[in-house]
Amino acid sequence: MFPEPLPTAVAVVHEWLVSRAGSEKVVEQLLRVCPQADVFSLVEFLEAEARSLIPPGTRVQTSFIQTLPWARRHFRQYLPLMPLAIEQFDLSAYDLVISSNHAVAKGVITRPHQLHVSYVHTPIRYAWDLQQQYLQQAGLTSGAKSALTRLILHYLRLWDLAAAHRVDCFVANSRYVARRIWKTYRRPATVIYPPVAIDRFRWDQPREDFYLTVSRCVPYKRVDLTVAAFNRLGLPLVVIGDGPALGALQHVAKPNITFLRNPPDAVVSDYMERCRGFIFPAEEDFGITVVEAQAAGAPVIAYGKGGCAETVVSGKTGVLFDQQTVEQLEQAVLHFATSRHQFAAETIRNQAETFSETRFQQELSAYLLQKWLKFQQGDELE
Repeated sequence: MFPEPLPTAVAVVHEWLVSRAGSEKVVEQLLRVCPQADVFSLVEFLEAEARSLIPPGTRVQTSFIQTLPWARRHFRQYLPLMPLAIEQFDLSAYDLVISSNHAVAKGVITRPHQLHVSYVHTPIRYAWDLQQQYLQQAGLTSGAKSALTRLILHYLRLWDLAAAHRVDCFVANSRYVARRIWKTYRRPATVIYPPVAIDRFRWDQPREDFYLTVSRCVPYKRVDLTVAAFNRLGLPLVVIGDGPALGALQHVAKPNITFLRNPPDAVVSDYMERCRGFIFPAEEDFGITVVEAQAAGAPVIAYGKGGCAETVVSGKTGVLFDQQTVEQLEQAVLHFATSRHQFAAETIRNQAETFSETRFQQELSAYLLQKWLKFQQGDELE
């Protein structure tokens, strides 16, 4: 994919390869842009169905965390060791290093002759702007465990700031994340939206009388708002996802709400193609499922902050609401129900096309070429 004179010695660095989630899909596309790249990841526990993320023959090197006890299921518990682990990778043989970062990947150590581009999904949310929310949700607002956790997060912030200075160029996955990069690191970032598999979806299927949300059942995704709103509305809702909050959500849900835990991708696509509308109450950095729903021709009812404000066109491809409350979401659904005929499936699909995998590959290739030429010439990169 690289046009000359881009380097052939390329390393792609990612925190962990454990599923086919949004950031891993970015890694998949990075390896299409850079098919010759080697991959470095703290751990790699991909199941068989997700192995296609990594092309056959690609070299994947992991860190010492891979071999620690219980790492397969509890590798996140080794967060305090991750800065040390990421710094142990020897990248001296590579001319171009691309880190795919939502935690520590940008902290790899490079040399003056190496160009380091960091594609940032988010600065470390639980160490920066969401620290208090994280502590509250984890029940760590007081006591010895709280003090220890706060100390670890303080150390992590200090390390994170130092690690940001090791990056030559930042790329953000949305304007929202670019603003967070500036707030956190005081560094500018170029926005290149992540790739979405648009062609996986049909957009012209008949719509049925149910709403859909696809999300991990964790607190910040605010699936609780969706369940509470539809308990009051009494409208059919399908919730697709898994996570620690799933049991509590099922307990309070009324019979109009159906739960599906981790169905195959083909089943998720089918529900997106048939749903009346897609519900998304979270404040996300980008929100790939929102674009996937639009690729399936589904109007989106979403919280109007974060990445959704950039991917959903209010009044054309969906409805945005202003506050994360049950009342606001309920009103947004009722407003959509009375005006849903104004949302044309083809228009919604066309909006999703602007976030395609082909677009990502073209934009990233052009960006890397530009930065590499400037780097070779000794010009300013930012």
